[in-house]
Amino acid sequence: MKISLLEPIGIPEEMVRELAAGFERGGHSFTYYDVKTTDVEELKRRSAGQDIVMIANNPYPNEVVEAADSLKMIAVAFTGIDHVELDACRKKGVTVCNCAGYSNQSVAELAVGMVIELLRMLRKCDEAARTGLTGAGLTGGEIAGKTVGIVGCGKIGFCTAKLFAAFGAKVLAYSRHAQPEWEEAGIEAAELDELLSRSDIVSLHVPLNDTTRGFMSAERIAKMKDGAILINCARGPVVDNSALADALNSGKLSAAGIDVFDMEPPIPENYPLLHAKNTLLTPHVAFATKESMIRRAKIEFDNVSAYLQGKPENVCKF
Repeated sequence: MKISLLEPIGIPEEMVRELAAGFERGGHSFTYYDVKTTDVEELKRRSAGQDIVMIANNPYPNEVVEAADSLKMIAVAFTGIDHVELDACRKKGVTVCNCAGYSNQSVAELAVGMVIELLRMLRKCDEAARTGLTGAGLTGGEIAGKTVGIVGCGKIGFCTAKLFAAFGAKVLAYSRHAQPEWEEAGIEAAELDELLSRSDIVSLHVPLNDTTRGFMSAERIAKMKDGAILINCARGPVVDNSALADALNSGKLSAAGIDVFDMEPPIPENYPLLHAKNTLLTPHVAFATKESMIRRAKIEFDNVSAYLQGKPENVCKF
């Protein structure tokens, strides 16, 4: 089969070549493009005649799927697949596999790190130390003793919950189905409204789909505890970000840590969260650590190998 990796995936090229060597030994061809493109015509060219394409979080739109006449599988080096045109894949019978699990730890650590920064005002402390000021007015808060609500307690959410519990927080979790391991980890299942009203910190870990788009609406934000912190390392559109900005500016919420937006960065200058009070913004990097990039690459190449052997793994249902 003909296989193409259409964009860089965060590892050195020599590692890409090493991982792909097994394909070539098996009689398959492999092409690697080391420059990312969002140009539809270029994506069509790169995909033409390929049985398997490998991507990361670069959009793979409808026109490209339809034009890829030989396409049988898309290997996505990402957990979410909302950037792939799934209706077109369904119509053509294209298998889509993701890399679920590669970034559990990295996303969980950034969520906790954001809370630490917001509670301890680390940026302001650094500025004070560098400009000859004292710690006056920089008394922060602790995670220990606070109630943390995890919305979407799948693998990433559960990893995040365990980290917060290790800091001494009381952890509530809302998910479609409670899991047996929650009790052992000291995590309490809660209905969404209860979680929102009780939690000092709410961390979102739901996928983006038709049921979660706008999930944290103005109405749900209003149900949050006064002075709470909201963390979103999931997907930007699961939150009504204009309503979130209003809640921050009004003082309803004390702070927010946001890694994902309604678009991929760069963020337009008029985006409401850029001008909201007490925000910590990062440019969609929760997944991005050296360790997670290596895990991701290995899973993606393993997914292709499994497909070639007729035993596909990490197949996405859509």
